[in-house]
Amino acid sequence: MRKLASILALACAAAGAQQAATFQVRTITPEAALRAARAALASCAKSGYQVAVAVTDRAGNPLVMLRDRLAGPHTPATATGKAYTALTFKIDTLSLARLIQAGQPMSGIRELPGVVALGGGLMIESAGSLAGAIGVSGAPNGEADEACARAGIAEIKDDLEF
Repeated sequence: MRKLASILALACAAAGAQQAATFQVRTITPEAALRAARAALASCAKSGYQVAVAVTDRAGNPLVMLRDRLAGPHTPATATGKAYTALTFKIDTLSLARLIQAGQPMSGIRELPGVVALGGGLMIESAGSLAGAIGVSGAPNGEADEACARAGIAEIKDDLEF
């Protein structure tokens, strides 16, 4: 009996140590992405900036892109690139831009395809998990772009922290 109990305990421990074949992830919904993009666009418009705002899911796929009618033609691609960059490097793009300036050890990152290391890209987190990213382009500087992106995240913050 003692031997059987030991074998069962060992079998249970081995089964518990196995990794699951699947896992769950959180990702931002298109509806929440649209709300965030609208809030970011409105925040910039209130400050007099014509911008584009892009929101991606946690895999970097674009969900929403809004462009003010007077924003430059380059702003949609730049906003999408900022969101993608923040998501893939898991750092806001204003901080990343400072880390990869010319002469810095990681300056080569600037040359990677799709990387846009200019302020305005932020990760969107939900309950401690990466759920997506937002990028803003077209304000006079990266700090202003980032402020608008933060306003977009603030709009959906309560829904993300469930």
